[in-house]
Amino acid sequence: MKVKKVDSPALARLFLEMPQSLYRTDKNYIRPLDNDVEDIFDPSKNTLFVMGQCCRWLLFDTKENCVGRIAAFYDKVSSIDYLQPTGGCGFFECIDEEKAAFLLFDTARNWLAEHGMEAMDGPINFGSRERWWGLLVEGFTEPCYCSNYNPPYYQKLFESYGFQVYYKQYTYRRTLEGEIGERYANKAKRLLGMKGYSFDFIKRKHLSDAAEQFREVYNKAWVKHDGVGEMTKEQADKLMRNLKPVVDPIGLWFAYFEGEPIGFFISIPDVNQLFIKYVRGKIGLKGIFMLCWNKFFKKCKTLFGIVFGVVPAHQRKGVEVALIMEAAKIFINGKSNTGYEELQMNWIGDFNPKMMNLANQIGAYVYKTHHTYRYLFDREKPFERHPIL
Repeated sequence: MKVKKVDSPALARLFLEMPQSLYRTDKNYIRPLDNDVEDIFDPSKNTLFVMGQCCRWLLFDTKENCVGRIAAFYDKVSSIDYLQPTGGCGFFECIDEEKAAFLLFDTARNWLAEHGMEAMDGPINFGSRERWWGLLVEGFTEPCYCSNYNPPYYQKLFESYGFQVYYKQYTYRRTLEGEIGERYANKAKRLLGMKGYSFDFIKRKHLSDAAEQFREVYNKAWVKHDGVGEMTKEQADKLMRNLKPVVDPIGLWFAYFEGEPIGFFISIPDVNQLFIKYVRGKIGLKGIFMLCWNKFFKKCKTLFGIVFGVVPAHQRKGVEVALIMEAAKIFINGKSNTGYEELQMNWIGDFNPKMMNLANQIGAYVYKTHHTYRYLFDREKPFERHPIL
């Protein structure tokens, strides 16, 4: 077997297309948009290249068939947030063979070690956590937009190599029927009646305002978490620009105290349902038609919660539940008007019991589980899981 560095347009194209042979009989697999993957590795579009590096490889068997791929990366800010400098690997795809998988893992590990790293997390993204993060281990159904999907045997390959679970990520699901438990509803109603608090969703003409409000809350609520850097204005603006063609404003909810944003709950229609599952990596005319058709006729049944946050000063006061309660007036029990039938809440870590409790409070249950693994290069060093928040 031979590993080749991706250093030409032809190999970059093969990096995108290689997974198709692995998933050709998997009815749940949805090919991501090529641009969504390519942009990760484009220094002109991914700002992490300013402070980090990335490299990709393809694996070929003796007959020159491409049987695997992997990427490795690090950025100088988040890599030092841990007990040891930690990089990442991701976009892993491989045949069910330990020799092949281990060769890819070795390649990523050695490259990271050459750049001063002492551990690697995987499979993760060279970018924000709401995309391409974690290995799917439970809930092998169609993935939501930019969520990792993989065969079940990948878990064995990662763990046999020596990766250990750093944390688990849960996707919670709730059908948009039925009331929120009375105890929590009453708690939310008390907060809603307190002076100074207000809740609202962003109107489409004010999407530019949402970017700055989101950044303000995000940097207060998330920046102290391991491996999470401060979001810049440019990154926030880009996020909202990317969401604009598909976003339903009723999914962009903010909490305010005396007019200042203190929390958000961001959910979007599942873009995979809207059009990505109908195209082959490229939007094209067919993709545009399916997007418009399915939005107009409300064919998308899933709202996909991608991120949630409340600034520390207003946590444990009921803001979280009150925010959900206000949103519920629009899309819980409102499928006749919106078309949505379920809400999926993505990326709730097992290190965050408050968010897990909130999901339970609104009647959601664990629908999918992803593992984010860590591999320590010094095999004698004691392993520690992500601390509980």
